[in-house]
Amino acid sequence: MSHSPHAAPLSRRGLLKTGLFGSLLLAGAGLGASLSGCSPSTPARGFQVLREGDLAFLRALIPVLLDGAVSSGRMPAAVEQTLDGIDYNLAAFSPAMRKLTVQLFDALALPLSRGPLTGVWGGWEQATAGDMQAFLQRWQNSSLDLLQMGHAALLQLVMLAWYGQAEAWGHCGYPGPPQI
Repeated sequence: MSHSPHAAPLSRRGLLKTGLFGSLLLAGAGLGASLSGCSPSTPARGFQVLREGDLAFLRALIPVLLDGAVSSGRMPAAVEQTLDGIDYNLAAFSPAMRKLTVQLFDALALPLSRGPLTGVWGGWEQATAGDMQAFLQRWQNSSLDLLQMGHAALLQLVMLAWYGQAEAWGHCGYPGPPQI
């Protein structure tokens, strides 16, 4: 009987290593943000939760994830609608889940952690679609469960926000909720 390495349950040692790595990473991101003068709790203008750094990252990520589902001419508007949806959903998350998501965004915003974790060494504004695809593939195929969970979280955040809109339903064949 063969087992794939991804199907094996997480051992106690693996769980402790993942938890320690994640704690160090998030603590470092939080310390770096506070030392650099970032105000992690200040939302960007017009948003409830998302901050300027989050917007830069998500504006690079969303077009890559929506590629094929949205025409190129429609992409800028779809990105903005998806950002609004992500912000709306984050505001509705439990405080604990919102805090974890903000910590993930903090780790992705700081150059000190962004480069080694993602392979994107410049700012998100300069990241190409190829850079973003490589980053996503890196996290999806990582041997670190924490990065795989980060990949899944980012994918779910964007897909929830995009496919929560009636405009997106036709692409996947969903006719919408029944009329009552």
